[in-house]
Amino acid sequence: MAADANDLPPWYTVHQQAQRWLAAGVFEHIVDDLRTVLRLAEGRTAQPSAVVIDSRTVQSTPESGADAGYDGAKRRRGRKVHLAVDTLAIY
Repeated sequence: MAADANDLPPWYTVHQQAQRWLAAGVFEHIVDDLRTVLRLAEGRTAQPSAVVIDSRTVQSTPESGADAGYDGAKRRRGRKVHLAVDTLAIY
């Protein structure tokens, strides 16, 4: 069932709370807890002992302008994104 506009709090209230959670690192703690639960469910230790470093190029748009660089290996303009994932590919 879709929420009616009257069922939701004012946008600025939601925005302010989200900003407080971001500043307090709440989302990072949620991700850490979720990673631990998923690893334990797989029968592994809570903390990974190895990581895989990966990168990709996110293709640029005309709006990205000067922010976009050129990835010579993939021969495309865009922004390079680097990731470190554990062996379960959990960010």
